[in-house]
Amino acid sequence: MTRAPLWTLGEIAHALGIACAADLADTAVGGISIDSRTLAPGDLFIALVGENSDGHAHVAAALAKGAAGALAHRPFDDPRVLHVADTLAGLTALGAAGRARFDGKLVAVSGSVGKTTTKEMLRTILAASGLTHAADASYNNHWGVPLTLARMPRDAAFAVIEIGMNHPGEIIPLATLARPDVAVLTTVASAHIGHMGSLEAIAREKASLYAALGADGIAIVPADAPHRDILLAGAAHAQAWLVGDADAARARFTRLRGGADGSEFAALIDGTPVAAHLHAPGGHMARNALLALAAAAALGANVVAGAAALSSFRPGAGRGAWRLLALPEGGRAVLLDESYNASSASMRAAFEVLAAVPARRRLAVLGDMRELGSFATAEHLGLAEPLTRAADLLWCCGEHMGALFDAVPQAMRGAHTPDARTLAPLLCAELRDGDAVLVKGSFGSRMRDVAAALDALAAHSHAEGVG
Repeated sequence: MTRAPLWTLGEIAHALGIACAADLADTAVGGISIDSRTLAPGDLFIALVGENSDGHAHVAAALAKGAAGALAHRPFDDPRVLHVADTLAGLTALGAAGRARFDGKLVAVSGSVGKTTTKEMLRTILAASGLTHAADASYNNHWGVPLTLARMPRDAAFAVIEIGMNHPGEIIPLATLARPDVAVLTTVASAHIGHMGSLEAIAREKASLYAALGADGIAIVPADAPHRDILLAGAAHAQAWLVGDADAARARFTRLRGGADGSEFAALIDGTPVAAHLHAPGGHMARNALLALAAAAALGANVVAGAAALSSFRPGAGRGAWRLLALPEGGRAVLLDESYNASSASMRAAFEVLAAVPARRRLAVLGDMRELGSFATAEHLGLAEPLTRAADLLWCCGEHMGALFDAVPQAMRGAHTPDARTLAPLLCAELRDGDAVLVKGSFGSRMRDVAAALDALAAHSHAEGVG
């Protein structure tokens, strides 16, 4: 049987309350694109306007590439271009239409750290029970959430929507658009505290995710989260499931064994015993998996099959993946790549992973944590004690990491530079056989450039036949 297209141009026009040429109404739309470079033939191209780009400049290229049509708020003399007053509002309306026609179950994920990892774990778990839709990247903002909803297959059984925030008031409109059946908060931590002002304010903003639940919705609440009372109050109109070490927990570990290469655990998920092998090191990863399994149970999925499926899960790029590096002078080092982002909580979790890796030396290579405002110095200095326990050497870059560099013992100080570009060659020259290297920093600190330099070093070594 032929599978129905994602949309037709006529359906899109109807959802947006605009006109479509009658002879184009049945045109199949296979996907929704906002980037003409990655557009596939048959996609609808939406000409969004950003700070540094205007999609309207690429409408012609998208159509020439085989787009089924385009959405624009500037005039084009082509019947395949659907015209709206504003393309972002049009995308939002299309996302709402995608949610309205969806008959499956939807879970929304937010939290100060671990959102994307938990989203990917949920994708893995739920796929064992049915067709599951989730974004391939961290599409968790004002355009990413409606884009993910607009891309939702009409026959999906489950959908996982990630919702983020940087400032007060950003979660509730996205959560209202997603209308989750189940909502998961990973934790409350100091990420973005510079914009929010306090941990309590962050908890209140995160708790607003639960406001979008109906009376029969289920809020997944981490038992160990700071300001748990605020989270539970936010879910008072719905059902609240505590997850973790609490007397009333609906999901808890019954056994947990961790190591440098991951963890094995048994858990009781809403009364159902499960077992899982997770190829992602760190207690924080196991904790994310427990939250994801609780959410899957709340959605009615098969958690036994879902837990077994977690053996196929691997951390995403820059989110805890580790790999071996062949060195130019011979020997190997281990790279723990956490370069995508950082907060105080995720730094501490990464330090615990580094400490567990068998190594001759453990190097922490760190970039600034951003968006901390007046809390920046204290947040960076607060890492000194856990870092000293976990690492032998600190290599770091950025203005705020200078405070941490000065706070650790002299024997730990490798180098401190202004930025990742200047740090990378110094680190590459320092690596020795048997080293374990953690690379981590906020996205804006560009620690991914350091990880890339280490990978390039290893690739060169491999090409030369070293190791």
